[in-house]
Formats: sequence, C-alpha cells, structure tokens
Amino acid sequence: MSAGEQKTQVAFLYAAIVLIWGSTWAVIPYQLGDVAEELSIAYRFALGSVVLFIYAAATGRRLRIPLAYYPMIVITGSLMFSLNYLFTYLAVNYVTSGLVAVVFSLLVISNAFFERLFFRTPVDRRLMFGSLFGIIGIACLFWPEVETLSLQDRSFWGVLLTVTAVILASLGNMGAIVNNSRNLPVVTVNAHGMAWGALMSVVIASIRGQEFVFPMTAEYVVSLLYLAIVGSSLVFGFYLVLLRSIGSARAAYTSVLFPLVALLLSTFLENYQWSYLAVAGVVSILTGNWLALTKIRRK
Repeated sequence: MSAGEQKTQVAFLYAAIVLIWGSTWAVIPYQLGDVAEELSIAYRFALGSVVLFIYAAATGRRLRIPLAYYPMIVITGSLMFSLNYLFTYLAVNYVTSGLVAVVFSLLVISNAFFERLFFRTPVDRRLMFGSLFGIIGIACLFWPEVETLSLQDRSFWGVLLTVTAVILASLGNMGAIVNNSRNLPVVTVNAHGMAWGALMSVVIASIRGQEFVFPMTAEYVVSLLYLAIVGSSLVFGFYLVLLRSIGSARAAYTSVLFPLVALLLSTFLENYQWSYLAVAGVVSILTGNWLALTKIRRK
C-alpha cells in the first residue's frame, strides 16, 4: 500500500469510527431502563459475535486462534466488550452523559501512558498537547454540567466509575496491540473477543441477581441491532485496524470527537442551542485533532 493510499484509509477509518460511535450516543438510552446494564451489553456483543462468526465463515476466514494466544483474547474481550462498558453505563446513573464524555476523553492520555509503561513507546509531546486542547474543548461543550460538579455528593461516584471505565478500556487497547503484533485476523479476534465479553456480562448479571428479560419492543430491538451490527461488529473492526496504523493514543482521540457528533445530531433532532462557549469548545477540539493527527511517524 502506497503512502497516499494509507493516508486515505486512515482518514476513512477515522471518520467512520467517529460518526458511528458518535451516533451510538443517541441509541444507547433505548437499551437502558427495563433491562439491566450488563444484560444489554451481553445481548449487544453476543449478537455482534454471531454476526462476525457468520461473516468469517462465509468469506473463508480462519475461525480458530492458536491456543497459546487465546488467554490474551479472553482478557482483551472481557475488558473491551464488557467491563469498560458496564462501568460507563453505571456511571450515567450518577452523573450526566456529558460529564462522562468529559472524563472519558482522558482515554487519549491513558493509552499513551500504558503504551509507554508496557511497550516503551515514546510519549509524543505534540499528541499530548493536542489532547489537552481536546479535553478543554469537551469541557467547554459540557460546561454547565462540569460547573455543577461536586465531589461531595453522588458525582464523586460517577467520576470514579468513569475513570475506572477509562482505565479498563485503555488496558483492553493494550491487549489489542499485543493481538495485532501477532498478526491475528481482526474479524476472528473480534468474534472471539465479543463472545467472551458477552459471557463475562452474563456472569456479572448472574452474580448481581439481575432478572433476565428481553423486551420485544421495536425501540429495544432496532437499537440493539444497530449497536450490535454497526456499532460493534463493523466499527470495532475499523478501530483495531486504525489502532494498528496510527497507534492506540491517536486512535483514542476519536473518543474526543464522539460527543461533538452527538451534539450535532442533537442540534437537528432535539433543537440543541449552541452557546459561544460551546463554539469555542468545537474550535479547541478541532485544533487538538489537527495537532494529534498531523506529522504521524510510523515506527
């Protein structure tokens, strides 16, 4: 693949990930309420896994993974497709989704830290500077929610749960780096990983004594199909390819842009009113995005 083709591929993957995961913010609320968080997560990734296994079989891809590599698949799947989502969903019970987005944007820095810790990857100052712009921009977008934050009440637990989700997601990214280094097929890795993530969520639901229900409503079923097929099977494949191309820290910068997409959708669907501070936040996010993604050196 030529340098120009690689840049085009990276741009496509990056845009697709941001748009798809940004849109899931509007869909996830339909999964919560009547069904326990861990069960909605289990349904989502179990269906996503089945879709990927069918696709892999239909296209002649290898379905088996060498036994020596399998423990990392289990760990990565449990972190990426179960535990980090569970802590994120639980956090929304304590703080607003906007505040969760602000804290979750720390994933960029967390990934850079763990890459340095586990793989001795040098910390890119340009990336860190861009990440700072991104985090400030997210805080500006959701300033009314940030301004009311008080660590003396339930907000403390919401922030703590979100930070835990960030760490778990970041560790899952590190597992994905290991799997990528072993040249394992992305579709097969995700199929097995999502299956283990779904199983982990079912185990947690059983331990917590959750009632196993499945609402046969149009809202729940349609939102589940979108999250499982588009928001999981498709986009996680894109994400792992992007991670392999530009590194986990830069790939994680997509998490800074998700809320921006969600707000743009809210502008058209829910008449979201933009403020000068929100516009300044968008400018800051885009500036950080430019700093983080330009002058990428492939090592």
